Amino acid sequence: MTWLDDITARIAAAHGLDASNLGLVDGDAETLLDLAGIAARSTGERTNAPLLCHVLGRARALGVPLDDLASTVRAAVDAG
Repeated sequence: MTWLDDITARIAAAHGLDASNLGLVDGDAETLLDLAGIAARSTGERTNAPLLCHVLGRARALGVPLDDLASTVRAAVDAG
């Protein structure tokens, strides 16, 4: 079990959640890491990486697909 798997299970247990609803699906980790890198590099502020991931997570919870969110972030960076 990885650290992320362990902490996910602990968060789920502590808050009465189903851990399977919290995990990353195939490709999501790579997309999130890429977007975090974009946030840090394009702004020069490393702290924007985790903060963007938080915003993305909240948008995902409201039903927006990660691919759509990634497209929006990449377009915003390309637009300058």
